[in-house]
Amino acid sequence: MQRRRFSDLSEQEVLALAISSEEDDARIYRSYGERLRAEYPDTAAIFDGMAQEEDQHRASLIELHRKRFGEVIPLIRREHVAGFYARKPVWLVENLSLERIRTEAEAMERDAERFYIAAAQRTTDAGTRKLLGYLAAAEAGHQKAAEALEDTHLDADSRKSEDDLEKRQFLLTWVQPGLAGLMDGSVSTLAPIFATAFATHNTWTTFLVGLAASVGAGISMGFTEAASDDGALSGRGSPVKRGIASGVMTTLGGLGHALPYLIPHFWTATIVASIVVFVELWAIAWIQNRFMETPFLRAAFQVVLGGALVFGAGALIGAG
Repeated sequence: MQRRRFSDLSEQEVLALAISSEEDDARIYRSYGERLRAEYPDTAAIFDGMAQEEDQHRASLIELHRKRFGEVIPLIRREHVAGFYARKPVWLVENLSLERIRTEAEAMERDAERFYIAAAQRTTDAGTRKLLGYLAAAEAGHQKAAEALEDTHLDADSRKSEDDLEKRQFLLTWVQPGLAGLMDGSVSTLAPIFATAFATHNTWTTFLVGLAASVGAGISMGFTEAASDDGALSGRGSPVKRGIASGVMTTLGGLGHALPYLIPHFWTATIVASIVVFVELWAIAWIQNRFMETPFLRAAFQVVLGGALVFGAGALIGAG
């Protein structure tokens, strides 16, 4: 489709574009509110209020169009104009964090205001310049209205409550399955990788065994996590997201000490792999301490001891 330049639009078309944009933004805000209503009702109320503000501005713009150009509003939308600011699809934004959704809404208003200001500076027509200045002021008014609505619906306690809920959901959906996968991938693959290494002293064979063990464990852990709980009752979130977190981290945990065996020299590869194992185990202990509030020394003792036992078992089996 041939898109028109903004500079080629008439004043009536600019006004029609603003009307359709306000209508689209109102729908987006209502979609945000509906998506957040069950878990974050205070933030949903903010988006409901912002949608109402967009409706009021659209009504004002329609009235302005009626006075200047009559009842028939030209059909022109964002996608018809080259260089006009775009909006992310709602389905994409819905997967962002709560704070990111709030930030995206603020960016929507800033984008519109900046565009109208820049457009007003480029035009030499007094009527068009006045119209674009009006639209920029309207967008700035949206931002102030959003701030007022936030003060009304989202006090400090409500924001903290919603942020705490989001943090808990992040832990349940991503951190816990990912940590379980990283632990499984890092520890469970130690025995087959190092048993193969010490049994064959062949770095390429060891790498292939490590790759197979890592990918196989990742697939297994991913499907197990996704199938174990649909999240409806436990509140742990999407099984697909949990399965991806668990599967990917399991694979990475195993690949960490398999990749050094791409080094052709056996002892060099083994020393590097051992260092990687040490780093992996301490990283697991840090994650447990950082996100799960497990005392660091206890987490380190459990992880390092378990990893050392598995590493030793694999080395002894391979050497024997």
